[in-house]
Amino acid sequence: MNRVSVIQNFIIIACRNKRLTPSNLVNRAISHKLLLYISLIGLILFLASCGSMGKKATNETATRGNIRIVADESFQPLIETEVFTFTHLYTGAKIKPLFKPEVDVINDFMNDSVKVIVTSKKLSDYQIQYLRDTQIIARTTTYAYDALALITNLNNKDTLIKYNTVKDIFLGKIKKWKEVNEKSKMGDIRVIFDNNKSGNIRYFKELFDIKDTLGSKFFAVSNNAEVINFVSRNPDALGIISVNWISDKNDSLSLSFIKKVNVVAVAQQYINDGSYYRPQPGFIYDKEYPFVREIYLISRETFTGLGSGFINWACGEQGQRVVLKSGLVPATMPIRLVQIKH
Repeated sequence: MNRVSVIQNFIIIACRNKRLTPSNLVNRAISHKLLLYISLIGLILFLASCGSMGKKATNETATRGNIRIVADESFQPLIETEVFTFTHLYTGAKIKPLFKPEVDVINDFMNDSVKVIVTSKKLSDYQIQYLRDTQIIARTTTYAYDALALITNLNNKDTLIKYNTVKDIFLGKIKKWKEVNEKSKMGDIRVIFDNNKSGNIRYFKELFDIKDTLGSKFFAVSNNAEVINFVSRNPDALGIISVNWISDKNDSLSLSFIKKVNVVAVAQQYINDGSYYRPQPGFIYDKEYPFVREIYLISRETFTGLGSGFINWACGEQGQRVVLKSGLVPATMPIRLVQIKH
C-alpha cells in the first residue's frame, strides 16, 4: 500500500468515528476536500515518478548506454575486436569488456555482477533453474566456433601428433617426448595451460573423462599470452591455447605470437589414414580438427538493452564477419570453403 492510500484510509476511518453533528458535517465536508486534495497530489506524484522511470529506462537502448561484459580470457582478441567495431559504429554505446578465467565469468553472471558474458561453457540445469526461481531467464546464443590449439617450441620438430597420443599425455600414460617420437631429443613433456580455473583445461578433462587432478607435469600460468611466451622459451613444453590468439592474419599481436611457436597438427580419433589437421577455419568448420568447441553469448537482461543489442549485432552479418576475419568460424552466417591444391 502506498503513502497516499495510507493517508486516505486514515482520514476515512477518522471521519467514521465522529458523530454527525452540524459541526461534524462541516468537518466532514472539509475532510472530503482534504481527501480530494491529497488524492490529486498523489496522482501528480505518481505520474511524475512514472515519467522519471520512463526517462531512466530509455537512457539505455540496443545501441546506446554504458555497460560491462565479462568474457573468458581465452577469447580476448576476438571480443576486443567485436567491441571496438560495435562502439565505433554506434558512438552512443560504451561497452567495457573484462576478461577473466571461466569459473570467475560464470560466478559473476550468477551473482548478478554482469548482464552479459562470453564463455565456452553453457549454464548447468541447476544454474538455469536457480535463475528462473529469481524471475531471471538466461538466454544463450551460439556465436562462433573456436578450436584449442596445441603449440610447441620452435626447436621441437614434433609437429604431428595422434589424437590418442594427446589423450595418453593427459591420462599420464605418456610422459616423455621419446614416447611420442623415439627420435626426439627432448626430455619430459611439460603441459602448460592458462589458469587453474580455465575453460581450456576443463575442455580436455571432460573430453578425456578425467575426474582426478592432473599429473605433476601440468602447469598453469596466468593467461593464454603467457602460455605462448612460456612455450617459446622452453623446448620441452606443450602449450594449450585458444586458436584466436594466433589466427588473425591481419593482427600484429597475433602475427608476433605465431612466429614464436609451432602449431601442432592432430589426427582424427578413429581415422588412421596419415592425415593431420591444424586448427584452421575449414578444419574447424567440418570438425576434421578434433578439438573444436562453441563460444556462447549469454544474457540475463530483462529488457532489450545494450547487452542484447550487442549480442544481436555480434550474431548478425557484421559481427560474424569479425569472427571470420579473426580466423574462427561464424555460427550464424554461412561460409564458403575453398580447397587449395598444392
